[in-house]
Amino acid sequence: MTTRRLSTTPTRTAVIAALSGAALLLAACGGGSGSGSGGSSKTRGASITVALASDPPPASTLAAFTKQTGIKVKWVNIDWDSLQTKISAAATAKTYFADATDVDWSRVGQLQKLGWFYPMEDYVNTASLKSDMPQLASFTVNGHVVGIPYDASYMVTTVNKKMFGQAGIKTMPTTINQYTSDLKQLQAKGIAKHPLNIPFAAAEGLSTYWYETTNAFGGGVLDSNDKPLFSTPGSPGYKAAQWMVSAMRSGLVPPGNINVTDSQGESTLMAKGLVASTFSDYSGLVGALYNDKSQSTVAGDVVYLPTPGVNGTAANLSNPDGIGIPKQAKYPKAAAEFIKWFTSANTQEQFSGLQGAGKAWSAFTLASHLSAVQKLATSGGLAGGQQLAQLLKTSKPVFPHGAPIWYPKFSNAVYTNLHAAATGSLSVDQAIKAISNAAKSLSSGS
Repeated sequence: MTTRRLSTTPTRTAVIAALSGAALLLAACGGGSGSGSGGSSKTRGASITVALASDPPPASTLAAFTKQTGIKVKWVNIDWDSLQTKISAAATAKTYFADATDVDWSRVGQLQKLGWFYPMEDYVNTASLKSDMPQLASFTVNGHVVGIPYDASYMVTTVNKKMFGQAGIKTMPTTINQYTSDLKQLQAKGIAKHPLNIPFAAAEGLSTYWYETTNAFGGGVLDSNDKPLFSTPGSPGYKAAQWMVSAMRSGLVPPGNINVTDSQGESTLMAKGLVASTFSDYSGLVGALYNDKSQSTVAGDVVYLPTPGVNGTAANLSNPDGIGIPKQAKYPKAAAEFIKWFTSANTQEQFSGLQGAGKAWSAFTLASHLSAVQKLATSGGLAGGQQLAQLLKTSKPVFPHGAPIWYPKFSNAVYTNLHAAATGSLSVDQAIKAISNAAKSLSSGS
């Protein structure tokens, strides 16, 4: 499965933005206080509803959980947009929707501020999870854990090693400068007319790409007060925007990429050998797409590359999914027992296929437990597994202090203005000023 949690359509972003505005309005009127009914402390004999945007795990694994705990599970599969609508509507109306449901990393700030979900540390020993679950930090705001990550997703750099080799490149780049030089060498030697994939369509994937590129240039996007860190020409975010737009204008990026989304670039360019690298790609894609001969012509050629940075390799930014307990849950303790089981290393090993095909979950992407990823890598069942395990270990949140409640509007400003800079209708300086002004205005109003 493709792990693509930030990679969304403008429709999804619009949905989140609309929900954020409605949620804040209702909260101001007292409708979104998040005060739950407390629910029942019953576990054995309870029947809980789990609502996620996914097909259910194998029936045998759910049956084993029920046998072990006496808790019955009703699984509800709802598309992501509709799921977020239902979560918000139920919370603002203080009505029951589900006992356990999705907590997307980008909504953590909103959910914590509005108090719609129980703090998971009240139900789960979250402190004990930190060392083996690096992406728990993405769900922690003001000391409270809003959800527990049940899969791992983070941004990675991918390269077509065969094409790099054809260009005479024997050592993979570890810095941005060397990476850029290698791409120019690929272009000069005719290996790829346009070797770099950047999705410049005005969509969430462009924001994602800029976040990771900013990180590679040695900086962050927002400070602890949600103020912009990228406003000045010497800042990492400014340099990242310059590098991306320059790559487009110089021809390193295909001209058609001005209207290409991240998923389109992956499937029609990277998977077809038309480009040689994607600087900000998604973990798991080598096995899920690039090595799949039914979808790709470059099977065996694409590998993960530790993300090149200014003076050496940089960390990778996280964008995982989590699961939490709404405050209107009927059986919060039973839901907590399910979440403990669902996100445990042992269960994730089952979902990954380490304990037999019958327990494998086709919708599962990559385990959030580092130990489970390492086991999968050792077994040989994960393409680029050892590298993925190492990259997961050092992955970190896009926003260390939690995504701001107004994240959707900020992301819209990011991808709209970077797209405009790539088309030439704005200069990089104008685009950055517009994004910075949006961040300043949003942070002042939050």
